[in-house]
Amino acid sequence: MRLRAAPLGAALMAACLLMPARAQLPTLGDPSDMAVSAERKLGERVARELYRDPDYINDPVLDEYVLEIWTRLLAAARTRGELTSELDDRFAWQVLLGKDRVINAFAVPGGWMGLQLGLVNVTVTRDELAAVLAHELSHVTQRHISRLMTQQSRQAPMMLAAIILGALAAGKSPDAANAVIAGGQALAMQNQLNFSRDMEREADRVGYGVMTQAGFDAQGMVSMFEKLQQSARLNDNGSFPYLRTHPMNTERIAEAQSRQQLQARAPAAPAPDLVHSMMVGRSRVLSNPGMDGLRAYAAEADGPQAAASDRWRQVGILYAAALASTKLREPAAASRLVARLQAATAGDARASRTAKLLAAELALAAGDATRAAGMIDPADNHRPEVMLLSQARIQSGRAADAAPRLQTWVALHPRDAQAWQLLGAAYTAQGQTLRAIRAEAEVQVAHLDYQAAMDRFKAAQDVARKSGGGGDHIEASIIDTRARAVASLLREQALER
Repeated sequence: MRLRAAPLGAALMAACLLMPARAQLPTLGDPSDMAVSAERKLGERVARELYRDPDYINDPVLDEYVLEIWTRLLAAARTRGELTSELDDRFAWQVLLGKDRVINAFAVPGGWMGLQLGLVNVTVTRDELAAVLAHELSHVTQRHISRLMTQQSRQAPMMLAAIILGALAAGKSPDAANAVIAGGQALAMQNQLNFSRDMEREADRVGYGVMTQAGFDAQGMVSMFEKLQQSARLNDNGSFPYLRTHPMNTERIAEAQSRQQLQARAPAAPAPDLVHSMMVGRSRVLSNPGMDGLRAYAAEADGPQAAASDRWRQVGILYAAALASTKLREPAAASRLVARLQAATAGDARASRTAKLLAAELALAAGDATRAAGMIDPADNHRPEVMLLSQARIQSGRAADAAPRLQTWVALHPRDAQAWQLLGAAYTAQGQTLRAIRAEAEVQVAHLDYQAAMDRFKAAQDVARKSGGGGDHIEASIIDTRARAVASLLREQALER
């Protein structure tokens, strides 16, 4: 890139160099220049791309498990005053799961969070998973991303000063010009890294308080950092701590241990959580291990390691083996393994329910929708049961029985894309084209793709016009109202660009 000195160079340079030091690095606690509404819109732009990512997974069983932990953390953040009423009302507070096996989680502006199944795969307890979620939640409640963007805008004058100084020096020495520019960029980058590391430390501290307030074991944060350190060793380039955007894991482990020691001694550790072991098994199978990986999981249940393992590990191995056998289209093996799983979880109500859900899922995958539907209590209002029973009823030719339950569900959970998708399938099976198209539009609304939603609403309006007086007038009116609302959201999106 070639730089040429401008006539205003000296004046701009003087103005930049006279900036107060306060503009270089805001301290933690400095307010963000970004409005809450702007942060929410920025988060929605990122979330739209996450929904489009082929790795995005909407799995009711895993979603429910993560949401249970997430809800407890949100309640604790409210109690501690970390989550203000304004952020609570305006932000989304949703966790999106990805099938990638990389060990990663990330916060997004506006209360969105991404969680890769690779991170779930390496956890041993729900406390470890809670530690990660609490850390990322704290990034959002402390508005780190918007504050970081504010910091970047404050670094702009520093960068401009370096560029102008380099332009003025270019006439005398090109090497000197390059050195001045590189030095200014390095200083700005170093300030940015310092700010990022300080934010990570703050998220550790606040997240620790949130997770312990929610009733999770503080040891989960220590052990999770140890796992991250082991993972980092595989890809560590040996950089010094001050060149990293995150503090060294050894440093974070020591700080977490220090906080733990300051607390009153916790009661004896509870018995291993069978449900968490099963969720880890499910996560590993769903995170695209490939055919060889699926066969390894399926074979592990009959191996010597499983026989020598304790109940906690056996349950996880059996769950993964049964689900892997289903993915391999081996229904006989899956049925045998799930029977062993149900015997191993007897006496634990939560684990037994999870095993029963898997049994129904395997029956549905084997093509026995009637048997799958018979395994689920129609009065159970938990999301996995509602979704699985609706799928079974639609596949068994009972779409008319599935639709009312799904209608009630989407009325209470209008952002549940999977429920809208199933409802659309139920309407299609009954020949209710107008309602089916509207459900397809609502799927796109839930995924924040307002242009695609608008296209489906227009298609529904065309169908309503062609039907004349014989159509569903109430549904047509609802579609017109929803189309106007989405058109307004679409205009807002256009202004953001």
